[in-house]
Amino acid sequence: MQIIGLCRFSYPALGGFQVEHDGTEERSAFLYSEKRMEERFRHFEAIMLPSIAAQTETDFTFVIVIGDNLPERYQERLFDLCAPISHIQIQAHAPADHRETMQKAINTARVKSDAPCLQFRHDDDDAIAVTFVEEFKRAAIDCRPLLERNKFVAFDFPRGYVVRPDAKGLHVEETYHPFWGVALGCSVAPHIRKSIMNFAHGRMGRFMPSISFDQPVMYLRGHNDYNDSRQGPNVTQPKLKLLDKEGEQMIRDTFAVDAEHIRRVFA
Repeated sequence: MQIIGLCRFSYPALGGFQVEHDGTEERSAFLYSEKRMEERFRHFEAIMLPSIAAQTETDFTFVIVIGDNLPERYQERLFDLCAPISHIQIQAHAPADHRETMQKAINTARVKSDAPCLQFRHDDDDAIAVTFVEEFKRAAIDCRPLLERNKFVAFDFPRGYVVRPDAKGLHVEETYHPFWGVALGCSVAPHIRKSIMNFAHGRMGRFMPSISFDQPVMYLRGHNDYNDSRQGPNVTQPKLKLLDKEGEQMIRDTFAVDAEHIRRVFA
C-alpha cells in the first residue's frame, strides 16, 4: 500500500479556512505577510520538518502544497529546507477550491490507482511521532479484511501534546482529542479518487469505520498566534508548562524535536 501524507503550507485556497476572507487576493495577502510567514517557517523548521525527516518507515510520499503565487523568496527558502528529505514532494497550485485541489495533489502523487492507498493529513506547525508512519502501516495491515470491505477506513491516534515553542524551549500540555486532524489517517480503496481531504477531520467517523488507538502518544499540536482553528474569543486556552530536561529528552526521542534547536530558531 502506498502511503501519502499531505501538508498545506500557506496555500490560499477557496474554502478550507475558518478565518474568512473576501477572495484569494485578500487571503494571499494575509497568508504571505512577513510576520506570519516568519512564524510559519520557524514552526515548520523546528517542529514539523524534523519529525517527517526522522520517520522509521521511509517508504512514503509527503506532499507539501503551496500556492503558485507564493513569493519567490519563500519558495526558495522552503525548497532549501526540504531538499535533504527525499520523500518530500512540493506541488505548486493556483488558488482554487480547497477540497478539489487537495484531492488533485494527493492523486497526482498516487502511483497506482488500482491499489489501496494510505493517506494522512498534517499541518505545518505540528509534529508526529517518528514511528507514526510505521504504526499506521502496521495497523492497516492488521485490519486488511476491514479495508477490503470498505472504501474508506479511518485510523486515529488521539493522544499527544499541545505545544508552544519560544526562546525558552517548549511549553506543553498532554491531551486526548479524537479526530483532531493530526496523527489521523485513512485507507482509500483502489480506483477511488476521493481523498482524506474530502472529509472534515472532526466528522470522519460519520462516514467510515474508524479505529482509535489509546496509545502511544503520537503528536505535537502547535499552539500559536496564527492557528486557523484557534481564532476567536471562545477558544479554550491550554495550560502549558515549560518542559524540564527530562521532558525535553522524551520529546526528542519520540518526535525528533530538539529543544535546543527550538531555542535557537525562536531566539
